[in-house]
This record gives sequence, C-alpha cells and structure tokens, in this order.
Amino acid sequence: MIELRDFTIGFGDKKLIDNANATIDGGSLTALLGRNGSGKSTLLRAIAGLNRRYEGTITVGGLDVATTPAPQLARALAFVSTERTRIANLSCRDVVALGRAPYTDWIGRLTKADRDIVDESLEAVGMASYADRTLDRMSDGECQRVMIARALAQTTPVILLDEPTSFLDLPNRYELCRLLGRLACDHGKTILYSTHELDIALRLSDAIALIDTPRLVCLPVDEMVAAGHINRLFHLDLLDRKP
Repeated sequence: MIELRDFTIGFGDKKLIDNANATIDGGSLTALLGRNGSGKSTLLRAIAGLNRRYEGTITVGGLDVATTPAPQLARALAFVSTERTRIANLSCRDVVALGRAPYTDWIGRLTKADRDIVDESLEAVGMASYADRTLDRMSDGECQRVMIARALAQTTPVILLDEPTSFLDLPNRYELCRLLGRLACDHGKTILYSTHELDIALRLSDAIALIDTPRLVCLPVDEMVAAGHINRLFHLDLLDRKP
C-alpha cells in the first residue's frame, strides 16, 4: 500500500500537487494520469525515494520514504524508469539478477534461491526462453518485459513504472498492461504506472490516480469516470468502459 498525507511538491513557486491525501491499495493496478508537465514522473520519483524535496509524508508498506535507508527501501519497492535499456554483452538473466542486489552479499553473490527467483521472474513475464539473449538484440517490448522481470526479482510488494508503454506499438501496449494487471492480481503487488494511454488505462486498470494540478484524486476507474474528473481535465466525452 502507498499512502500520501498532506503531500505537496513542485518547482520554485509552482505547486504541482498541493496538500494531497491519497491511498493506493495493495493487490491493484493503478494508472497515474495527468496532462503533460503535471508532475507524474515527479510524483513517482518522490514515492521511489529519488526526490525528497516535498512536504508531507509518503509511506510505502508503513515505511516513511523520507527517513527509510535506501537498502531497506529497496526491499519495499521497485522502480522501472521510462528510459530505453540496451546493454550489450549482458544477458537477460544477468539483468534480471540485478534485482536481487538488496539481498546479496557485498560482492553480489547469488544463492540457488536467488537464481530460482530470477528464473521465476523471467517465466512470469513470458521471457524465460530469452534468458540467454542480450538486450541489444531484442525489441523494445521484449526489453520492457525484462526490466519488469528485474523488478519482480526484487520481490517487493510495490512496483512503480514510469510510462512503461513508451516506444511500444498499440498491441504491445495493451499486452504489457494486461501483464501488469495479472502481476497485481496473481502476485498481490501494488502496481502504480504513469501513462498517456487514457483508453488503455480506463479499460485495464483497477483504479486511477489523476493529477489535476494542484489536486491529486485517487478512485476506482468506474467512480473516477462517473465523477467526471477525467472528462473535465481532458475535455472528452467518454464512452462507457467495456470489460
């Protein structure tokens, strides 16, 4: 679970989010929406402990992000950035194994249990047969699945993803979000991902976290649509969401 209490963040005199109180439930897939420049990446980085220039409190699984040491926080949440990852001469299995860093000794030695978790993580995202390939020989969608597998290997209750569907074609965007939904449901993960794909978010997510500067509103999808928040922000006439 992610909780924000009296949370305010911005740049200089501009407040992106002001005095927000919100809860992201466990075992759910939540899409973070907002207009360009509204602070989606800024919020995710704050929750991940990478930006501590904010007021108020963020807790992840009961841990205060601002005061929790990085090694302990790395066991509570995993973060997948929006950057393309192309690492030559490093296999997918080795990349996913980096997710075990919070649990290994000082030289990064993997136990059999660690290696089993790596293999299970690759299997969970459908990339087990790609384990020995290098990322520079794979498509963007395949690479993104590997990075999600790395986050799974970190065995954290919370996973944050910054625009994971960037660089993907439409079918792969849907498939990736379906994968995130399965991981939230089957593994009980709290998954929060930012996206510009409004239609996909409404169809495949459990809840929406909407930045309507300077407000942050978190509701189940149907309640968010019924309340009219998305329609007002994006000036859209939404059709009924199909299952």
